[in-house]
Amino acid sequence: MTSPPHVVIVGGGFGGLAAARALADAPLRVTLVDRHNYHLFQPLLYQVATASLSPGDIAAPIRWVLRRQRNLNVILAEARGVDTAGRRLLLDRGPAERADGGAPLSEVQGLGELSYDYLILSAGATHTYFGHPEWEKLAPGLKTLDDALEIRRQILLAFEAAEREQDRTAERRLLTFVIVGGGPTGVELAGALAEIARRTLREDFRNIQPQSARIVLIEGSPDLLGAFPEHLRAAARSSLAKLGVEVRTGSVVTAVDRGGVAWQHAGATEYLAAGTVLWAAGVAASPLGTSLGVPLDRAGRVLAEPTLAVPGRGEIFVVGDMCAFALDGKPLPGVAQAAMQEGKHAAENVLRAVRGQRLERFRYRDYGSMATIGRGAAVADIGGLRTTGLVAWFIWLFVHIFWLIGFRNRLAVLTEWAWSYATFQRRVRLITGGRLWPGT
Repeated sequence: MTSPPHVVIVGGGFGGLAAARALADAPLRVTLVDRHNYHLFQPLLYQVATASLSPGDIAAPIRWVLRRQRNLNVILAEARGVDTAGRRLLLDRGPAERADGGAPLSEVQGLGELSYDYLILSAGATHTYFGHPEWEKLAPGLKTLDDALEIRRQILLAFEAAEREQDRTAERRLLTFVIVGGGPTGVELAGALAEIARRTLREDFRNIQPQSARIVLIEGSPDLLGAFPEHLRAAARSSLAKLGVEVRTGSVVTAVDRGGVAWQHAGATEYLAAGTVLWAAGVAASPLGTSLGVPLDRAGRVLAEPTLAVPGRGEIFVVGDMCAFALDGKPLPGVAQAAMQEGKHAAENVLRAVRGQRLERFRYRDYGSMATIGRGAAVADIGGLRTTGLVAWFIWLFVHIFWLIGFRNRLAVLTEWAWSYATFQRRVRLITGGRLWPGT
């Protein structure tokens, strides 16, 4: 009996999950590979970083999500490369050791590669520091749950360190926070951080005034939220100003060190002493794309064909942050809705290929963009509706609750938001992991 074609999907994010679900009833063997055992709802990751939500509120085990899909197997591994000629996905065996001190767990599993008939790559993206990888340790980005927990740790430790500080100059530095990048992530981080300082922590300390914290948002382009219409960009900036956030647009960061951050604006260099610097300025596609031997754009994304296939490789498809797909000459935004649509379309094209049919071009449907700036404040551009303030905030809330996976997660997030809105409190203000103070 002939074995059904084997489809391997790399990545359990929005694109990979959409592709897997689209193949649920297909006469295929499907294997989903991810280095984490959970699907992460990245749009709410900043709320874990700013102590509004717990990690479990925005993540769900992949095996549980796809538990009813009988033609699918899930493998916990990291993809390191693609052997296109041999149709093999190369996996990282990893350094994990058995608890009893025996052979590495990965050797017990004995899995170093997967053969495939069709491959869908949705491995996502990572931070980019524009040629300065040394900044990564000083200015953490926000892409994973580990990133979010580390940022939460640094933010809360800054207030704790300031409480103990006797020198006023050092205290001001500890209570100065800089966010680099004025896209949705940077804007949302800045707004949430301002609320923590102005509202959540204002009664918690005795020796400092948390509301005196200085929050600076730096953006290299002339405007925040560059993909939004002009009046929404202006509304976002106004909302941040009301929260006390200092916005510096047209400012390019030139240095990050342990003391703070430097940037250039109008030909002049400025330096700000800051205890915490957070990075939200740019992303680069997973390095997995480099193993395909095809042209990539400046962000490392594969210049895909209109069908989402890799050029010259009709059996390999790229979706999400790994895919460079232009619409009317402009690249698609790196957002969840684009990844989900691409994932579903790639799966449908796999089915067409199996049937010997012609592959179809991908057509993107833009459902709009949103960003929240704080309590009751947001901007939304959805289907011709462009609104700000409380209305936009309720739209943002409804959409994010709707797309969360699992009733338990929806209920937990809604409950936490309701509590936070009513009390101004964030119940997940926990400092976890690592040593209490760096260098101790």
